[in-house]
Amino acid sequence: MHLKLMLSLTLAGLAVLFVIQNVTVVQVRFLFWSLSMTLSLFIFLLFATGLIVGWLLHGYWSYRRKSSGVTTTVNEAGRALGPGGR
Repeated sequence: MHLKLMLSLTLAGLAVLFVIQNVTVVQVRFLFWSLSMTLSLFIFLLFATGLIVGWLLHGYWSYRRKSSGVTTTVNEAGRALGPGGR
């Protein structure tokens, strides 16, 4: 078998095991909303929200960096030198 297929099957099996072990219904309250859902679904939604927010922030920061024209160089020790490499 290919490595990617084995890795995918292993991760899918772990995901199924996670869902099976976390079927407890929890109540989520935020401000004036209240929602009941399984713990595994709640954790997945938090994870997906974090991925989306991180992706959007990365895009925003990349856009700001490109539009400002400021580049940061790295010296030999791996430290950022700041604008213009100073």
